[in-house]
Amino acid sequence: MQVIARNARAPTAFPVSVAPMMDWTDSRYRRFMRSITRRTPLYTEMITTHAILRGERHLQLKYDAIEKPLVAQLGGDSPRDLAECARIVADYGYDEVNLNVGCPSERVQSGSFGACLMATPELVGECLGAMSQASALPVSIKHRIGIDGREAYEDLARFVEIVSSASGIRRFVVHARIAVLKGLSPRENRSVPPLRYADVHQLKRDFPQLLIEINGGFRDLETAEDQLAAVDGVMIGRAAYETPWIFAEADARFFGARGPAEHRAAVIEALIEQLQELQSAGIPLRNCTRHALGLFNAEHGARHFRRTLTENRDETIAPRTLLNEATRYLRKDALYGGAAASAAPAKRTLQIATVADQV
Repeated sequence: MQVIARNARAPTAFPVSVAPMMDWTDSRYRRFMRSITRRTPLYTEMITTHAILRGERHLQLKYDAIEKPLVAQLGGDSPRDLAECARIVADYGYDEVNLNVGCPSERVQSGSFGACLMATPELVGECLGAMSQASALPVSIKHRIGIDGREAYEDLARFVEIVSSASGIRRFVVHARIAVLKGLSPRENRSVPPLRYADVHQLKRDFPQLLIEINGGFRDLETAEDQLAAVDGVMIGRAAYETPWIFAEADARFFGARGPAEHRAAVIEALIEQLQELQSAGIPLRNCTRHALGLFNAEHGARHFRRTLTENRDETIAPRTLLNEATRYLRKDALYGGAAASAAPAKRTLQIATVADQV
């Protein structure tokens, strides 16, 4: 049965976005990323319908206004439950709601959702149609190019045809690897199945009326931008977490706007402010500092930076004292070098007594 939504807002293209990642893209990470990019859409971790409808809903869905634009990603297989969750997500003020049809973990499979739903495109279409009918938010899907036994491009095209026709949704975020549901761990599923970018490119040619975004293996913005000749957008996952500073150029490159930080010292200042708030609330600092470990990846002094933040167990330490120690061996150009050649260094605010001053 075709269920076309009539009241959902039309989606707009996300030329670049940060992928939803379990245990990583929590509210503290998202706020940290907002000190680097203001315009790049961010996603929540996958939140199950059970957690929203029967758990501590506010803990799952609360966020800081600075995190927007923000997409809530849901996990579930019940059209009725997903519709109710879409209504709730809209009430919380999210900008879009997304259905996860790509997670390959056994725990998720046991709940009959995630990547295993690619075997039932009719149900996926019903779920997305119900979500669209229940809320005025744009609704999207994130899925793989295939699963065990449904690995050919023709299987992918059939899945997209059925889902789009049944639901009326237009945004498809496609991870360019199949999900091997039996025999590979979630970690292995992120690297062992080969990337098949050509399949996603073909999908856009075959469905030009849809917004097709590609995900999988992108490590920098230049490579991501090259993909826009073939698809509507690029989602970046691990690199956004492991090397977050690459997004310092995202606002200018993709959105025509100035970014929030001209250099990484400004990101450190924002991090100090966030840590001070956490400390006042009695929340362990490592709940936030773990998200910043890759900020100086590949820079001289990065190892000391990571070790200091990782090994700190003194919850009474002043955040500025902690960050001054962490940045002790970083060079000035690592701290104050701009995201782009035109970025002008701001006045130095950190009290960094380091050998880097003599380098």
